[in-house]
Order: sequence, then C-alpha cells, then structure tokens
Amino acid sequence: MTRLTERFLRYVKIDTQSDPYEEKTPSTEKQKDLSKLLVAELHAMGYKDAFLDDLGYTYCKIKKNTEGMTPIGFVSHVDTSFDAPGYPVNPRIIHNYQGDEIKLNSTLSMHPKQFPSLQHVIGEDIIVTDGETLLGADDKCGVAEMMELAEVLKENPSILHGDIYLCFTPDEEIGRGANHFNYDFFKADYAYTMDGSRVGEIEYENFNAAHAWVRFIGKSIHPGASKNKMINASHLAFEFHQLLPKALDPSLTEGYEGFNHLTDIKSTVDHGESIYIIRNHDMALFEKQKETFQIIVDFMNQKYGYEAVQLTIKDTYYNMAEKIKPRFDIIEKAMDAIKRCGLTPITSPIRGGTDGARLTYEGLLCPNLGTGGYQFHGRYEFASIQQMKQALDIMIDIITHV
Repeated sequence: MTRLTERFLRYVKIDTQSDPYEEKTPSTEKQKDLSKLLVAELHAMGYKDAFLDDLGYTYCKIKKNTEGMTPIGFVSHVDTSFDAPGYPVNPRIIHNYQGDEIKLNSTLSMHPKQFPSLQHVIGEDIIVTDGETLLGADDKCGVAEMMELAEVLKENPSILHGDIYLCFTPDEEIGRGANHFNYDFFKADYAYTMDGSRVGEIEYENFNAAHAWVRFIGKSIHPGASKNKMINASHLAFEFHQLLPKALDPSLTEGYEGFNHLTDIKSTVDHGESIYIIRNHDMALFEKQKETFQIIVDFMNQKYGYEAVQLTIKDTYYNMAEKIKPRFDIIEKAMDAIKRCGLTPITSPIRGGTDGARLTYEGLLCPNLGTGGYQFHGRYEFASIQQMKQALDIMIDIITHV
C-alpha cells in the first residue's frame, strides 16, 4: 500500500462533518481533529511554520528553492458533507476493479449501468464504503494529495519550484470555506482547488449559488377543536415546495441547467423550516429563481392573511468563469501538465461549487482540478488509488513549469 493511500485511509476515518445549522466558525469543532493532525504531520516533515488558526484554517508555506518562478497555491477542505452519515467510515479496497457489481453491504450495491462513473476506473484499485456512511473522498482526496505533495517536495529538493502555499479550509460543504481566508499569509499569484472528481478535469465554470431559509409559522390548535382554525406549518412547507418549478428539481437537470434543491426540512404543527440551495450558471436565470421564491412567499402570505412564510436568501458564491477567462493561461498551464502526465484534459462546468469560486471573486484566481474521487456526498462515494497518484503527479508538474 502506498503512503498516499495510507494517508487517505487515515484521514477518512476522522469525523469532520460540518453543520449548516451552526453559525460559529468552524461550525463543528471536530473538523479541527483532522486539521491538528495535518499541522503535526507538516511539522514532522520539517515545515515548522505550518499552523492552524482559531477559525479552523490550516496553512503552510513551502519555500522556494530556486528563483524566477511564480508563487502558486493549492486549496482543499477538511469538512465532509452532512447529506449522509459521516461516521464511522469503514473503507474497503477493491483491487483491479473489472466493471462488475460492487456489493457495499447486504442491502446496497452499485453497478456501472446505474453509476456510469464506475466505467472510468475499470482496471484500477478503488476505495469504497461499507454502505453505512459516505467515504469522505470529497475532499480528503485533495487533502491527502496536497499533504503528499508537501512530503515529496521535502524528500526531493532536486524538484525546483517557487513558493508554494497550501490551505486546508473548514466548512466548505456549507458554503463558508472562504469566509475567513487569510490573504495576508497566502501570497500566491493564483491557486488551484484540489476538489474535483475525475483526474484530468479542469473546472473554471461553476454555478452562481445561494442558500434560502424558508420559515413557516403555523397556528397550532388541538386537533379535536381545530376545524377552520388550525394551519399546520408542515402543510405550509409542503405547499411551498409544490409551488416551485418542477423542472428545476436537481434530479431532472444536467450540464448548464440550474436547480432548486431542498436539502433539509424540520417542522412541527406550530413552526417549520426548509433549507434550499439555489444554483444556476446564468446570472439572469439565477436572479429569476430567487425572485420566484419571493413570489411564492408573497402569494402564500396573501392567501393565508398573515405572515405565514418568511424568507431569507443569501448568495454564497458566483460563477468564476468571468474572472478566469482573461487569465486563461492559468487553465492552459493545468492542461499542459495533464497532457505531460499522459492524460487528456477535460473541461466541464461544475455542477456544484468549491472554495475557488469565492476566492476567485475576491481576487485569488482558483480553478478546480480533479482528485480521483467520485459520487460525492453519499454512501456510493468511491476513490481511485491510481487517479489520486495521477493528481499528485499533475500538481508536481504544475509547480515545476510555472
């Protein structure tokens, strides 16, 4: 087993799920369990200046060993999604996968007919879950690859490079990973998030994104005396959701098509709350989707004659393509590195988001690279050992050709 694989397996067993309901930073203290380990490992490698700040961000500067090379950076996130159970993770390696059905446990399995991404790893060694939790490949593939980069460079001073900055963020999965990014420390000219899927992918187009919190205020009356009096907050939540455009359900969209995704709902008769993420690559359509939420709120409040529904919408990041295209050389450098590593570059719009979107809009151009992880945020998540190594090779190639 390679050191990179061992590193990844060690990291995924640490529970680092973030919490969208918690306002503090980081949203969960357990994210720091991994961050503290990363700092300890970086110190053991000889990077004594690596540090974890109070807000859960881990930083490391790998000092240049030659002159005349542009300082660049890499970013990944330590937290995992709250969309599926995140602990305890029990990973399993399948050697030389041949495209057959994979039984995760007695009830769950996956097959390339249902999950076409498995076709991209035939003949490779893959790491899967036991079907009880997510794996954490998003983004512990990226975390492991960046940590392995640091160790490889320490062991091989003959690899010439400029200053390299590493950052491991918290709370990316809840849209806050760039909220407290330390630009005063991270002096890279540009960076790459190691947070994509198939190795060889370069992503610089992403959704414009917002979170919506929809609160429902019911009128709770004893059910035995509730005729023409009770208004059930749970029913309000159902009604609101049914009024959203059906074609914008994420299960019906692909490519550049936007969506409204209900991520969580909690309700009693008296009160409830639904949380949505709103996504669209096109800014005008993105604004229209947000307007639709308000139109439904106004309609329902007029219908019921009081403020039965309350809405809060907050933009979280925007499509970075507008900022990246004038500096397309950053994309070309990654493409060239991918080609030199024997792969064909793949460009596709991100149907999600990364810290890089926010960082790009705040001045640090930061497209996204594939890491070898697949089917993120669920029990069917898996990672390719060979592709993780290829992602590392691409990073090394990039830093030696800037």
